[in-house]
Amino acid sequence: MKPKTACPLAHVASCREVPDHHDPVELADAPLRPGQVLDGRFLIKEIISRSGMATIFQAEDQQNANAPVAIKVPHLHYESDPAFYSRFQREEEIGRKLDHPFILKYVPVDGRRSRPYLVTEYLNGCTLAHLLKASNPLPEHDSLKIAGLVCEALEHMHQRGIIHRDLKPDNIMICCDGTIRIMDFGIARAAGRKLTLVGFTPAMGTPDYMAPEQVKGKPGDARTDLYNLGALLYEMLTGVTPFAHENPWVSMNLRITGDPPAPRKLNPQLSPPAEEIVLRALQRNPADRYQTAAAMKTDLDAPDKISVTGLCDRLHPARAPRLDYEQMALVKGGLLALAVISTLVVMFFVLSHLLAKS
Repeated sequence: MKPKTACPLAHVASCREVPDHHDPVELADAPLRPGQVLDGRFLIKEIISRSGMATIFQAEDQQNANAPVAIKVPHLHYESDPAFYSRFQREEEIGRKLDHPFILKYVPVDGRRSRPYLVTEYLNGCTLAHLLKASNPLPEHDSLKIAGLVCEALEHMHQRGIIHRDLKPDNIMICCDGTIRIMDFGIARAAGRKLTLVGFTPAMGTPDYMAPEQVKGKPGDARTDLYNLGALLYEMLTGVTPFAHENPWVSMNLRITGDPPAPRKLNPQLSPPAEEIVLRALQRNPADRYQTAAAMKTDLDAPDKISVTGLCDRLHPARAPRLDYEQMALVKGGLLALAVISTLVVMFFVLSHLLAKS
């Protein structure tokens, strides 16, 4: 799929005059400094972002007419982690296989590198997460348009056997030129490979947007990404995620046991077709969802032409996990025992201190 216009978001009110935004980041403990030249090629200009795993810098590519680029450098304690290093390599490998206007472009770096890092095109704009903070929920037309552009990028990926697995507002860039970019392929994998759940880690996905099969550790496919996009569209249209909860484990469990609240109950201004699209993408059984990104985009582009089947009337409320009386008694007993032991330890040290003074 190719974008139909040079400026796909030109008629999207929320995306007019998109700010070139990034949160301020302090230089403390930064692996690189402004003015430093990395591997004789990339002149570091400033820090533009920092996450729990990496720092991202704006730089100039001195071998390419000083073109602006972004450089992603993992934190030092992750560089020696084989699992993280493998993820880092996979992100670049997958990113360089993809060539689409709405997918982040990776810059090839030949030769030996002094440290692990990735180089990508530099984007002017802000993340969808920042846009949602400024205007949440987004207007229906804007939300459907953005989701449709994401579908274009997903169709390109899925045709090449690549599943993103971590679509979320932080991984979608709304650019000043009226385009979007899907970013961060760190946990993307070839279709059909098993997703393993051994305690929550970033390699699983993000709890608010994960599909039920991701929570269960079952194989994921293109429909997993469409569920992720459905959760994202739900948030754009209602202002909240489908299974919002302060405990991520409860949030993940809710999507296995039931359905989210009907979007129009949270935002009565929504049209029935928009609600139908969201709820179809969020079906627990992958066979009941959209089967391809192209099919979902068809409905997003022409919501007035779809048949409303009343999915909103067949929702089953999700059930939060509850401890039975026996489990509650065990938990209370354990907490009481811990409190008693802590008190005895404190008393021991206080008495020891007093005896030492006497």
